[in-house]
Amino acid sequence: MNYKFVIIGAKDTTITMAKYVMAHVRKPDCIITVDESSVNTKNISGYASVEQFARDNGIEIFKVKDYSMKDEESRMFFESNTFELGVSMGWQRLIPKYVLDRFSVGIFGFHGSCGYLPYGKGRSPLNWSIIKGDERFILNCFKYDEKADSPNVFAKRMFQINEFDTIRTLQYKNLLCSYEMVSELVKCAEAGNVNINRESKDYEFFYEKRTPKDGKIDFKGRTRDIYNLVRGVTKPFPGAYVYVNGDEEQVVNIWSLVPFDSIMDFSAYEVGEVIEVLDGLPIVRTLDGSVLIREYDSAEELKVGDVLQ
Repeated sequence: MNYKFVIIGAKDTTITMAKYVMAHVRKPDCIITVDESSVNTKNISGYASVEQFARDNGIEIFKVKDYSMKDEESRMFFESNTFELGVSMGWQRLIPKYVLDRFSVGIFGFHGSCGYLPYGKGRSPLNWSIIKGDERFILNCFKYDEKADSPNVFAKRMFQINEFDTIRTLQYKNLLCSYEMVSELVKCAEAGNVNINRESKDYEFFYEKRTPKDGKIDFKGRTRDIYNLVRGVTKPFPGAYVYVNGDEEQVVNIWSLVPFDSIMDFSAYEVGEVIEVLDGLPIVRTLDGSVLIREYDSAEELKVGDVLQ
């Protein structure tokens, strides 16, 4: 069978993109996703099953049993069918060359940073951009090859990262820009004129892989760095966390906090100490001020005098 337009992904953003293209571009012939019975979806931040959506809209679905697409069943599927255009949204792995070669137009995905590719290659660029305090994001729609995030750019869009953004709102901005570029990509593919720009004067820089352990807060750091970390790893990612009074059995997952005050004299309190709890919201001293924790999960509620380490 020949599949003209395929979406590849396994996250809630995959479904969001599929809904958009159905309404504004064209119906996908197939959605390729992971088999939740054989792939550990707990390691996919924002994972969502696309099965019900595909069934409700009469879209064929194929589930790979190995996230790397190197299992025998996946090979048989790709080698026994032909494909034209693929769009990857919510797929956190490299796609092997034998799959890429089956798509006559190519598989396209999205990647970016505050700079231009190949700057900002690697993992978790949206998260890193908030954590590092960047103020802009350049999103590229690019053609995949066997390497990670090669500067094979079809189109790009730029959006602002402001002080109120979280990783979730950046995903919203990312999707809005992706919508525009996918619409353009599909039209160009149908007209047979998908042009790729491979010229870049920027230098290569890789973001490192992030794991849930990287979300540990150091209250001895500056308020802005604590704020950026929390908003950069909040839902749908694993979140930021601390221990209470040095006890690693007492974990507090912090989903939202904001800078509280940098002028009031809190020198009588230890860095990381809960100064007060008002309306159930803890105020915690930092190196250069204080923060207000707006949302957290803990086996026990935080109380005045607790020290978050």
